[in-house]
Formats: sequence, structure tokens, C-alpha cells
Amino acid sequence: MPLESHEFAGGQAHAKTTLILGLVAGLLVASMVQASPWSRIATATSGLAVTIGSPANGCITGAQVLPATGPGFVSIRRHRNRYYGHPDTIRLVRELGRTLSRHTHESMMVGDLSQPRGGPMSGHRSHQNGLDVDIWFHLTASTRNIGQRYPEQRDPPSLVAPGGQGLGKSWGKLQRLLLKTSAEHPRVDRIFVNPAIKRALCRSEQGDRRWLRKLRPWWGHRAHFHVRLECPSGSPLCKQQFPLPAGDGCDRSLAWWFSEEARTPAKKPKKKKARPPRPSLPTACTALLSGS
Repeated sequence: MPLESHEFAGGQAHAKTTLILGLVAGLLVASMVQASPWSRIATATSGLAVTIGSPANGCITGAQVLPATGPGFVSIRRHRNRYYGHPDTIRLVRELGRTLSRHTHESMMVGDLSQPRGGPMSGHRSHQNGLDVDIWFHLTASTRNIGQRYPEQRDPPSLVAPGGQGLGKSWGKLQRLLLKTSAEHPRVDRIFVNPAIKRALCRSEQGDRRWLRKLRPWWGHRAHFHVRLECPSGSPLCKQQFPLPAGDGCDRSLAWWFSEEARTPAKKPKKKKARPPRPSLPTACTALLSGS
């Protein structure tokens, strides 16, 4: 069974337990973010980019802006104001876009990065310190009116077949290219994908399979993959996630995701338990709320 956690930055726990805790924490975060000042900050701080804390409990100073469009990419849902990240993250998106543009006239769609100064946001437990970015598998031939085609409640189509056992008909060489290029990037720490995508690549890849190690199976992620970069230099307060296990991950830990245990919905507890307290943000983050 897996020992990985998607949204939580540290610790190892049974994946079922992690899912339950993640759902509880997600609901708690969603309710708290409504009144959180982090979502109301419109601008990043000036100065050097410094990542503070973990992806699930942190912030960022000196964040850079991802342009609305560029060679091979388009940023969607800009009204969320979640297109800020560490320079390493911005460079990764640009490099992926340029790589894609050499193979097709279509563009990849880039979803959420972080808020101007990071911190908690609705809909995510992570994406807080400028090192996370969501990239949709589905490509677009036109970047015009992208917000109208994919509003809040309309995600691009899934790349996983109904039933969750294999790849959908839309999967192709360009989707593999995006994943492989991301995984081979030296600054990328791990990539969260649907278990069916990981299994299909485990079965099809020949030759050098080392890049598969960075693909970590997790619930959802049928239409996008979630890239997480490692802590950058010059950010001593950044909290690195635990190291990945050895091997390519095409083993019993992957098989567990297709077991009856993994696919059986967790039963709701009869008695409501008290919500766990949300961890306090690093002290260095507090100053960003009042700083200019």
C-alpha cells in the first residue's frame, strides 16, 4: 500500500487515512480561506524570491507572474489571481511550453500556481509556497476566449477511461511528452498523476525508466497533472517534502491503487469528530500580510 501523501508535505501514513484527513482538512481550509486575508492580497512583494514553509503550509516573497500566454502555453482562469510562483516554477512552465511548441501548434493549459504571496487558498491543500503548478493534459488549438470555454465548473475532459482502469482515447504522444519532460527536469521533485496513467506508462515505457519514479499516483488527476518543485537555493526556511522511495514505483505500491481496498469508499464515522486544528503558518509568513 502507498505511503505517499499528495497535499501534505511531511509524514507518512496509510493512504486511506490520509484521504480522510485530507478531505477533512480540505473542508476546513475551504471554510477558513473565505475569511482569510491571503486570498485578498492582490500583489506580490518586491525583492528576491524566497520560499517559506511547505507546499501545504507556507508562503512566498518576491513571487513572479506567469504571463497569460507564451510559446506553447496559456494560463486559464486568470480571475483567480493564482498565477504567481517562484522563478523556478515560472521557468519550468516556459520551458515546457517551448518544448511542446516544437511538436505541435497547440498549447498546454496551465491552471493554478499560487496566490501573490502564497498562503492558504480554497480548493487546494497545497500550492502555498510557489512551488506547485497544475497543468492540464488536454491541449487547445486556440488561446482566445479560453476563460469562456473552461469556466469554474467546466474542466477540460478526462484522459482516463471510464472505470479508471486505463487511458482514454484522447491520450497520446504529446501528453507523454509533457509528463516525461516535466519529470526529467532537474528542479522537479515529484508529479501527481492518476494511478491509471502511472500504470499505463509503467507497462509501455522501454529503455531508461528512471523518470517514472517521479510520477506519484493519487486520487483524481484524471485531466491534469500536478508538478511540485524541490526547495530552491536561497530559501533556508523552505520545508522539503520527504524523499521518494527507490525504484520506478511500478511495483506492489502501484498495484494497491487498483485493489478492492483502495477502490472502496471510506465509511463515514458514526460520530462526528472534532476538527483537527490547522497548523499555524511559519512566523515569517505573518509579516507578509501587513507588508507592502
